[in-house]
Amino acid sequence: MVFELNEDLVFPDPRLGEEDGLLAIGGDLSVDRLLLAYSYGIFPWFSFRDWSRPAWYCPMQRFVIFPHEIHISHSMRTLMKKQDYHVTFNHNFDAVIEGCSQVDGRYDANGAWLGEDIMTAYKALNREGHAVSVEVWNRSGRLAGGLYGVVMGECFIGESMFSREPNTSKLALITLALSLQRLGGELIDCQLETSHLRSMGGRYIPYEQYMEILNPAGLRRLGPLPAGADSYEP
Repeated sequence: MVFELNEDLVFPDPRLGEEDGLLAIGGDLSVDRLLLAYSYGIFPWFSFRDWSRPAWYCPMQRFVIFPHEIHISHSMRTLMKKQDYHVTFNHNFDAVIEGCSQVDGRYDANGAWLGEDIMTAYKALNREGHAVSVEVWNRSGRLAGGLYGVVMGECFIGESMFSREPNTSKLALITLALSLQRLGGELIDCQLETSHLRSMGGRYIPYEQYMEILNPAGLRRLGPLPAGADSYEP
């Protein structure tokens, strides 16, 4: 069943959605609605050229990485030891989300979802301390890759990543996982399965387990992380 949203700040029970996770259409991309959505494991995902209103998804099987289970391959360990890259958090969220939108011709591709409205919404989330970027800089000071997502409770809900140089998005993800281990983070929600995320430790868990981790009694936050938060050197 797919529900129609109006201006009321509510979502239907995610368990009533379609098999592919599609739950609702409509509403807006305000900070308050996005935070409510993420607190139930719901996220917006739609082709901005084909849909005039947001579509909201909540799969009942969640593809996640537990930070302590992150797999670091031999080649990635070698890359990290070379220290050719510097990794930071929240130093340039706008550049990261724009890189995620544009790299490899993504913006012009059929079905592209990271359009201006989505980027504006997540930049607003970042300004209020709820969305976080991870930047990977090369020795020349150029942004070589990164990722961004939403911090909710003890979880990081990943939205998108990109690489301009080989393996830099993987480096961003590994650095994030290692940092979450130190902070007591419980989970990285990958949203969609890919072969490289599976190779790095990604696996499926049921929605009920996901919600137990995302929204335990007495919800506790890791953040918000301020702009220019301390960097981490892998």
